Amino acid sequence: MLRFVENLLATLRGLFRRRRGPRRLPAARDFQMPSWAEAGKERRKHVQRVAALLAEWADEMDVGERERDRWLKAACLHDALRDARLAAGVTHGAAAADRAAQDGETDRGVLDAIRYHSVGHAGWDDVGKMLYLADALEPGRKRARKRRARLAEQVPRERDGVLRKVVAHEIRRRLRAGRPVHPQTIEFWNSLLDG
Repeated sequence: MLRFVENLLATLRGLFRRRRGPRRLPAARDFQMPSWAEAGKERRKHVQRVAALLAEWADEMDVGERERDRWLKAACLHDALRDARLAAGVTHGAAAADRAAQDGETDRGVLDAIRYHSVGHAGWDDVGKMLYLADALEPGRKRARKRRARLAEQVPRERDGVLRKVVAHEIRRRLRAGRPVHPQTIEFWNSLLDG
């Protein structure tokens, strides 16, 4: 697993180094999930779009290579077990984080980003926040495409403001549907207001 991730990151570094002239956007095939992933074709396309969006933002925000690698690693792992049969009460994010840790991933920020990407987490560093945004705003999602595209465009300049809007929207959506709001999401929301 570590060799796979190291090779993936080396490939991605080469793709996203700053260049003069027009920037080449990555092809979907440039982002690969681990061999142990249990995700169908559409889920893999989603992961590729999330990774491409993160790579684009990293470029626009002039993020360092190490941080960019963390973002892309989290993207490639976050839905790796989305289509797996899991034990009751185990989320796909938690299962993927545990599996990545078993395979040698030690970056707590990356593991927490994967574990809580569906609900948010008050203790996240930048990798978790960026994954949450990319997962919510990637262009393949069918709901409110124009609104999401406008928000995605604002992320490099107004990340924290966009993050508050995205979390607030998710909370409102769940409340309107009569669905519970996960306690982690409430804690995440409160941390955004405090910070």
